[in-house]
Amino acid sequence: MKLNELRDNEGAVKKKKRVARGVGSGKGKTAGRGIKGQKSRSGVSINGYEGGQMPLYQRLPKRGFNKPNRKKYAIVNLGIIEKFIEAGKLNAKTDITEDVLVESGLVRRKLDGVRVLSKGDIKSKINIAVTGASKSAIEAVKKAGGSLTLTSETSN
Repeated sequence: MKLNELRDNEGAVKKKKRVARGVGSGKGKTAGRGIKGQKSRSGVSINGYEGGQMPLYQRLPKRGFNKPNRKKYAIVNLGIIEKFIEAGKLNAKTDITEDVLVESGLVRRKLDGVRVLSKGDIKSKINIAVTGASKSAIEAVKKAGGSLTLTSETSN
């Protein structure tokens, strides 16, 4: 086999239909857009327009509410903390704070605080101080012999 013998499988590549290239092409003159009207013009998009009928997106009821000043927490799982301790990126003997988590690379940025969740298991005895934690995460850290203290009022 030579380079000049290489080609795609039959039917793998379909040629783009070239419109407005003469009457003999079958898509000449108006290029398949019909005559006159909004859709025959260039630069017109009428997505979601239903000819004056109330559009579907307006007929459906609104649902839910997005709190404009809600807090966004950086989330950390216990399993990942354990992995970082085993890799030597975190020291289990010292207190683990949000700043220590950022320095180690476990959390990119603190946002409104760091929240610890209990996915994975923790074997190391650690003292950790964060903004928030789930109840199961607090229990898991206590079970391992460590302590998890919250620096703010929110704990659920």
